[in-house]
Amino acid sequence: MTIANETLAARIDARFGERVMRVSSICGELTYEVAKADLVEVANALRDDDELQIDQLIDVCGVDYLTYGDVEWKTESATESGFSRGVERKPVILDESDTFDARRFAVVYHLMSVKNNVRLRLRVYAGASNPPIVPSLVPVWSSADWFEREAFDLFGILFEGHPDLRRIMTDYGFIGHPFRKDFPLSGNVEVKYDADKGRVVYQPVSIEERTLVPRVIRDDNRYSADLKDKADNG
Repeated sequence: MTIANETLAARIDARFGERVMRVSSICGELTYEVAKADLVEVANALRDDDELQIDQLIDVCGVDYLTYGDVEWKTESATESGFSRGVERKPVILDESDTFDARRFAVVYHLMSVKNNVRLRLRVYAGASNPPIVPSLVPVWSSADWFEREAFDLFGILFEGHPDLRRIMTDYGFIGHPFRKDFPLSGNVEVKYDADKGRVVYQPVSIEERTLVPRVIRDDNRYSADLKDKADNG
C-alpha cells in the first residue's frame, strides 16, 4: 500500500467513520464496503470533499458470489493419465425464490482522484431482494450510465434512478442474465434463420451440455511408445 493510499484511507476513515468498512485486497488496492442505504451520500461526499476529490468513475462491475470459494480444480500437477484436478461438476440449481442471499450480488465501483493521483474501490451488496437493486450513481458520476446498463444486462442488477436502464450487450429477445453463476452455459434459447418463415426465429437450445475435463493422452503419433520412451530416458 502506497503512502498516497494510506493518506487517502486516513481521510476516508476520519470523514465517514463506521459508515464504511475497509476490506483487504490481494492486489493492494484501497477498497471499502458501504451499505446500500449510504451509497449515494458517500459517493457525493467522495466527489465533493476538498481533501478527497474523487472526481472520476473509471468502471462499474457486477459480481455474483454464488458458489464463491468452492474449490473444484485444485492442483499443482498433471499426470500421464490426465489432470489430477478433473472432477465431476455438480449442476448449479437455478435460484427461483423470492429472495437471494443478501451478500450474493454486489456492485464494485472503480474510482480515481486525478488531483491526488490515487485510486479507490467501493463495494456495495445488493441485498436480498429479487431482483437485486442498488441506487444509481449516474447523478454523481455520469460515466456510470453505460456501466450500470452493462451490469443490469449481464447480472440482472437493477439501478434505481437510472435514466435509461435497458440491455446494452445482449439481444432484445435474450432470456436471463449470462454472467450469473446459475445461468446455463448453453443459454436458454438459440437464434436461427427460418427459411420457411423468412425471418430469424428463437427456439429452445439444442446443444447438449456436458462437463469438460481436460485430457493429456491422445491416440496420435505425438504420443507413440517410442517418443514416450525417449522422454522417460531424458
